[in-house]
Amino acid sequence: MTRLTNGFSKKVENHARAMSLHFLYYNFVRIHRTLKVSPAMAAGVSKRLWEMSDVVEMLESWEATR
Repeated sequence: MTRLTNGFSKKVENHARAMSLHFLYYNFVRIHRTLKVSPAMAAGVSKRLWEMSDVVEMLESWEATR
């Protein structure tokens, strides 16, 4: 991964969090053309397609427990 702008955070922790959010979106929210479902649904991890509101709700509930 390379930085495309100078405005990119240089902290490793922030980069790891950004990558985690990307992987969450990629695996649970996005429908893949070849699978016709999300990878999480194809693997049997989730029975439904998530929306971004589900992701935000999950993160807010996780922060509330911290």
